[in-house]
Amino acid sequence: MNILSLFVIVPVLTVIGIMFTRNMKQTRVVAAAGMGIQVLLTGILMYLYFGERAAGNLAEMVLVKDIVWYESLNIRYTVGVDGIAVAMIALTSIIIITGIFTSWEVEYLSREFFISLIILSTGVYGFFISLDIFTMFLFYEVAVIPMYLLIGIWGSGRKEYSAMKLTLMLMGGSALLMVGLLGIYYNSAPDGGPLTMNIMEISKIHIPVNVQLFLFPFTFIGFGVLGALFPFHTWSPDGHASAPTAVSMLHAGVLMKLGGYGVFRIALFLLPDAAQSLGGIFIVLTAISVVYGAFGAIVQKDLKYINAYSSVSHCGLVLFGLLMMNKTAMNGAILQMISHGIMTALFFALIGMIYGRTHTRMINEMGGLMKVIPFLSVAYVIGGLASLGLPGLSGFVAEMTIFVGAFEHPDMFHRVATIIAVSAIVITAVYILRVVGILLLGPIKNKDFEGMKDAKWFERLSVSALILAIAAIGIAPFWLSEMIGFSLDPIVSRLLAAL
Repeated sequence: MNILSLFVIVPVLTVIGIMFTRNMKQTRVVAAAGMGIQVLLTGILMYLYFGERAAGNLAEMVLVKDIVWYESLNIRYTVGVDGIAVAMIALTSIIIITGIFTSWEVEYLSREFFISLIILSTGVYGFFISLDIFTMFLFYEVAVIPMYLLIGIWGSGRKEYSAMKLTLMLMGGSALLMVGLLGIYYNSAPDGGPLTMNIMEISKIHIPVNVQLFLFPFTFIGFGVLGALFPFHTWSPDGHASAPTAVSMLHAGVLMKLGGYGVFRIALFLLPDAAQSLGGIFIVLTAISVVYGAFGAIVQKDLKYINAYSSVSHCGLVLFGLLMMNKTAMNGAILQMISHGIMTALFFALIGMIYGRTHTRMINEMGGLMKVIPFLSVAYVIGGLASLGLPGLSGFVAEMTIFVGAFEHPDMFHRVATIIAVSAIVITAVYILRVVGILLLGPIKNKDFEGMKDAKWFERLSVSALILAIAAIGIAPFWLSEMIGFSLDPIVSRLLAAL
């Protein structure tokens, strides 16, 4: 037992506790208490991690625990973290606790709703702490499957269609991913030794290049489907639009980050030769994602669809930065995962709160909301400014680091792709400012909106926490950037050695 296992055990205990609740009030109190403990554990984890580094522990992974699970196949319960995993755990803790408070007034099957939400977070936590590819894949599936129920039961609009489309697309990605992971496993002992699923042990061997070239597309696309890689992104806008508010927050804020995390932890780290050889193909696809997602957001009139296509663009930027395969751009990509996770969770929380008051998500039916709900309106402006990359907020730090790192690449192809990706900044500014102008400014279009009440205490709590996180990263990003950079060193070294 170590603290990392508690990140899986506490949510399970919380789910058990919720099963014995008798009413909505008890359910949400138990859910908030359980996820509050996760936030406390995250603080302790960060303290322990920085303590290990301050003590001179230069190991790639710290707080490692290794237990034999299925001996005949050498499957083990192996957990450990580096700076990147710690940052992703912190992101998950912020999103899940704010998602709980955003869903404070869910009445329909509230016990089942919070159980499904917390099971999803259990899979996410387990994924980030896993150092065994079987355990990682297991938690990956645990994180994905509850989305079908959360959207299909508590969603809105074409919720059955969206839930089925999302599930089938992600299961298709999982099938590809399984081929890639099994291929890595069966080639983890080229000299005839015992096969292993331990990521750190596999990283010390050299899988034959021809095998890498075969397996890389399976792993990259398998994870890329969840990261909204073009053209496998079509599940994402529909899923976002139909999901309830907290589910959209976790979906875009955390779940899509499993794709980017898996790409650099598995596809790039374990298959570096293939990454160098085939990376150009996927750079084209990710550049298309960045620009296409931004253009897609411009033409939407539904607030959730606007943010959904914006997420396609920003998640495309994550994969784009990772494929540059240098430390600066990859550091920016991890920062972008964290920044976008917090930023898009804020957007979806605000959209849910606005919809709960106006009963519409169509921007043309709203206007002048700044006069009646000033707190929520100002929060929406802050989220928009972070999305378009205003200095002092998290989006600027992440995007600038990606683009600076991308221009470090001496190859002209990479620089041209970077210029294309940079153009999305202008497009993002267009749709963000357009929405802010139509939604919040000008006269109140609907007289029924004049009596609306501003944010309640639990809404203010969740929104304020997300805004503070955005500002903290934007104003003082160096501690986070250094923590990520130290953990990127072994990955970048393997990629450079494969040149």
